[in-house]
Amino acid sequence: MGRLLTFIFGIFTYLFFFVTFLYSVGFVGNIFVPKSIDSGTEGPLVISVIINAVLLSVFAFQHTIMARPGFKVIWTRIIPKSVERATYVLLSSIALILIFLFWQPLLGVVWDVSDSPFGLLLLVSFWAGYGVVLASTFMIDHFDLFGLRQVYSNLKDTESRSGGFQKRMFYRFVRHPIMTGFVIAFWATPTMTVGHLLFAVTTTIYIYIAVKHFEEKDLVADIGEDYIKYQEEVGIFFPGIGKNN
Repeated sequence: MGRLLTFIFGIFTYLFFFVTFLYSVGFVGNIFVPKSIDSGTEGPLVISVIINAVLLSVFAFQHTIMARPGFKVIWTRIIPKSVERATYVLLSSIALILIFLFWQPLLGVVWDVSDSPFGLLLLVSFWAGYGVVLASTFMIDHFDLFGLRQVYSNLKDTESRSGGFQKRMFYRFVRHPIMTGFVIAFWATPTMTVGHLLFAVTTTIYIYIAVKHFEEKDLVADIGEDYIKYQEEVGIFFPGIGKNN
């Protein structure tokens, strides 16, 4: 029964994440959802910036700290190892929902090219960015990444094994195509408001710091020489840019 409940928890967490991910597309793109990045009544500038900064910081700290190997060692003394990844995904989704709920719009227009061919190009790039994000998860191990493989292996009482380090498709050209897709999607908007710009700048800086100074160090420690060679051959977010020479 414990294994079955763990599996049900993993399925629930995955579905919860996937709905949250879909909502994030609408939130950033100002489409389909009841509350987006530019919806609502604009409040005082300083207060709005502080609230938004706190919301983004909550996500950044949760997302970064819980992904570190040292934290996982301590965390899996409290919760079963089989649900460690699913719990991480669940809490990341909740942190995103806090952003959706409490984000303060800043509606000053930085640029508006919505009625031009360039605006159409940006809209296409927005969808392409999220397409890159989703596709990239399947180029490594989508089900391991979101905790499903772990709970399924626990249900079957077998050892959960990921596919290991592989350079497939997008990963032949950039080391972190998931993050590349997010950066493209966050910046590619026909109408850029002050609030959207704050979101794009902050998340881009966070992505760079988290990947360059935390995730890559963990990958080198885990994979070793193969990853060091990979860093020398492939750009970090865009082809040819950010190689370690």
